[in-house]
Amino acid sequence: MAGIGDRAPDFELKDENDKPVSLRDYNGRKVLIAFFPFAFSPVCTDEFSCFQDDLERFAKEGVQILGISVDSHWSNKAFKDSLGISFPLLSDFNKEVSRKFGVLRKEGFSERAYFLVDESGFVRFKHIMDVPGKRLDNEELLAAINQHAESK
Repeated sequence: MAGIGDRAPDFELKDENDKPVSLRDYNGRKVLIAFFPFAFSPVCTDEFSCFQDDLERFAKEGVQILGISVDSHWSNKAFKDSLGISFPLLSDFNKEVSRKFGVLRKEGFSERAYFLVDESGFVRFKHIMDVPGKRLDNEELLAAINQHAESK
């Protein structure tokens, strides 16, 4: 399980266009990894619409968002297209990355969870929701990002 202060587990997953994307592709950048249970579920739809709405605010903080679910890349593509999302949605269809990060539920899908990985590849913020039907507000995530930046 990835904890605060640990090196984030590296991974390579397929994006919505079936192209490989790895965490190391973002070395030198902050990355917010947002694990989500299922494309098209009501909370995920709201959450990712809000991410897209606030994308400039995250970019201003130097943060790249990566969404990860156990959905297929085809499902992620349809979800991304339906919401007009412009950041990568990655398919953890084999559930390996969810296991590495310690967020795979016994039901076979990931928790709703957030990991802020710093420019050097270390986890600086982690939050796993108590229930997958709730999400953190972007204000809470941006506050955590700012807190990390101030603590440097």
